[in-house]
Amino acid sequence: MLTGLLASSLTAGVLAQPTPGQSAPKFRATDVAGKQVSLADFNGKYVVLEWNNPGCPFVQKHYDSGNMQSLQKRFGAENVAWLSINSTADDNSDYMAPAKLAAWFKQHNAAPTAVLMDTKGEVGRAFGAKVTPHMYVIDPNGTLVYAGAIDDKRSTNVADVKTASNYVVAALTDVKAGKPVSKASNQAYGCTIKYSGM
Repeated sequence: MLTGLLASSLTAGVLAQPTPGQSAPKFRATDVAGKQVSLADFNGKYVVLEWNNPGCPFVQKHYDSGNMQSLQKRFGAENVAWLSINSTADDNSDYMAPAKLAAWFKQHNAAPTAVLMDTKGEVGRAFGAKVTPHMYVIDPNGTLVYAGAIDDKRSTNVADVKTASNYVVAALTDVKAGKPVSKASNQAYGCTIKYSGM
């Protein structure tokens, strides 16, 4: 059953995918420690949403290179909330229980603000997240300002990280400087999210 926060996003059973310039869907989810976390907890802050699946080679590329962790630490120091979200269904072979997922993030020296479990896929479907890593940036007013790929190198090659143009960095740089995001949306690349019921 969908939470009341997300129910308003439903039309005839289909979630409307928000686009940059629209309000980000409000949501509440449980983190890997069992704590309830909601988007409203970060009102007045920039928020980055990162869809994550440790079994995905594209996710591994950004963690094995240290890229994702460096972004989490860099923007965390700038008071940006970074939420890593796992929407893998619990009956899929890629599913990791909360404790195991928390251990994976710790092993990789990651530093997201929170790691959220979205086993039923409610948050992922509300945002129209399709792959891992699918990235979103929300401004302090709750407006979605970026949705798409992490960068312009659609590969699993760790070496490509160094020469890639990072769209998330560009989006945060633009909005924090009071400018419109130059590239507000594009097609994300990665592994298909293993949603429940699929």
